[in-house]
Amino acid sequence: MSLEAQVLELLSAVPPWLSTIIISCLPIFELRGAIPIALGVYGLSPVRAYMLAVLGNMLPVIPLLLFLDPVSTQLRRYTVFDRFFSWLFNRTRRNHEERFEKYGLLALTLFVAVPLPVTGAWTGCAAAFVFGIKFKHAFPAILAGVMIAGLIVSIVTLTGISLYDLL
Repeated sequence: MSLEAQVLELLSAVPPWLSTIIISCLPIFELRGAIPIALGVYGLSPVRAYMLAVLGNMLPVIPLLLFLDPVSTQLRRYTVFDRFFSWLFNRTRRNHEERFEKYGLLALTLFVAVPLPVTGAWTGCAAAFVFGIKFKHAFPAILAGVMIAGLIVSIVTLTGISLYDLL
């Protein structure tokens, strides 16, 4: 049974609107998984699916942006976590520093907006943390990226459903 099927089975007793929010909160799915499920499985309207998915995707952003730094600081007292965070910071900066320096918050927005695996609100929060972007700047950039990603995923999903219906 696929992970998606397991999540749907687990949420089978939950109303579709709440299930859409919950799925959007999950780092594996985010709204990239929630919108197709809301539209294709639950039959929600496109506007409702979009709004619920954006809301759900943004719910973990506030605690992530606020608590990644204090939690990592506490964890860095232990050698294994200190090595992990050093590796993570070095790797992320090496792979993305040029873009973030050149494009700033636009880079964060576009990074979150691209609906591909390992790009999204959760990873955007991690990037904001690694690059030291303050909450007041990171939150609107991530929100804009989530909204753009939601539009892209909605359009692609609706197009796919329309094409499927034609067959």
